[in-house]
Amino acid sequence: MIEFKIETEYIPLISLLKATGLVENGGEAQAVVSEGMVFCNGEVELRKRFKVRPGTSVEFEGHTIKVI
Repeated sequence: MIEFKIETEYIPLISLLKATGLVENGGEAQAVVSEGMVFCNGEVELRKRFKVRPGTSVEFEGHTIKVI
């Protein structure tokens, strides 16, 4: 599990995927979200600009990110 601390109210989903190194760039992040490969709190998330807030769990390719 990856714990990712944010200092703001939220982080956009594609920015979180880039910041944790699970994707190499923004284009790849947008593609994996559009293809339904990312889950937020157990639900498929298709919104690229989804606001990930502390307490949210994001899953992608066997990795879990816990935003704190």
